Amino acid sequence: MSDVSSTGLLQAQALEHAFALPAMLYRDATWAQAERLSVFARSWQLLGPAERVAQPGDHLVGEIAGVPLLVVRGEDGVLRGLHNVCRHRAGPLALCDGRGARSLRCRYHGWNYGLDGRLRTATDMADATGFRPQDIRLPEVPVMQWQGLVFAALDPRMDFAAWTQGIDVRLGARLAGYAFCRRVAYEVACNWKVYVDNYLEGYHLPHVHPALNRLLDYASYRTEPARWHSLQWSPLDTAGAADAGAEGIYGEGEALYYFLWPNTMLNVLPGRLQTNRVIPLDTRRCRVEFDYYYPAAADAAEQARRERDHTFSDEVQAEDIAICEAVQRGLDSGSYEAGRLNPRRENGVHHFHELLRESLREAPHAAG
Repeated sequence: MSDVSSTGLLQAQALEHAFALPAMLYRDATWAQAERLSVFARSWQLLGPAERVAQPGDHLVGEIAGVPLLVVRGEDGVLRGLHNVCRHRAGPLALCDGRGARSLRCRYHGWNYGLDGRLRTATDMADATGFRPQDIRLPEVPVMQWQGLVFAALDPRMDFAAWTQGIDVRLGARLAGYAFCRRVAYEVACNWKVYVDNYLEGYHLPHVHPALNRLLDYASYRTEPARWHSLQWSPLDTAGAADAGAEGIYGEGEALYYFLWPNTMLNVLPGRLQTNRVIPLDTRRCRVEFDYYYPAAADAAEQARRERDHTFSDEVQAEDIAICEAVQRGLDSGSYEAGRLNPRRENGVHHFHELLRESLREAPHAAG
């Protein structure tokens, strides 16, 4: 694999004739390194709730493509994304999310930075000839706040408006006033793309998610691809909700499942937003972080509804984890040869695969 751009594996495929990705893309470390450089280092990544960085000194910590990041609200009100790596000897400036910090102090040797990333003081450096603290600052990365969420990127291929184009129009004001409620994380024994593939189609609903299948209208289930995202949507079946044990959780309306390239999901149901971020750990393991948001006001009935939502969602995730881990074992077995995609039911998977192929074709240096 000396030049991925000339590899037939990465040639574009028309939906009507498309095959799934070959097994090697889900298990080989060389491809994982290529994805780190050409996919994750060049895309927007969800970091967390905007309410956690509402005031000066509030900060979020995260990581993109192996680079530790710190998103902090400055004294001037500006939200900045900074490398969470001291310019002295690479120590961390923050180990966890925090509130109201007046400065950023390295946990290793105490070098102190302002909230704008400029070095203020460096302990015991008076004998370092020519050392000028005012010349040192933390590298900065692009950040955006959108729909109550914070995103950052190292070197994005697309601007943020293009990445989210059309979503605001469809969502309208339905998420206004929502507040963060809880985070649940799962470690899954599969390549991150196995989990994304599974998310991007409702084809498996009748076979893997019997309760969720009763809640949704499978006959009406559709996927609408855009340039950098896709939307799966379905009307809710209120009669089926009772059969599924989900009566009274969501009410009437529709389910909107947004996928934003390469690994962010927004799951929007009446009265709830759930975000997913799928993070590669190695070629055969990923971590999936779920954040839950609800309307800020919550009486006893609302609290009970949320608990039922958590229980129902946990059951769906357990089903997804089981099938994704089984698929990874199949990919590792040596038995699998790439199969044909269903043009109607797996067009979201095809859209994701085409974005992946495109990204890898543009980075021939990333594999070799």
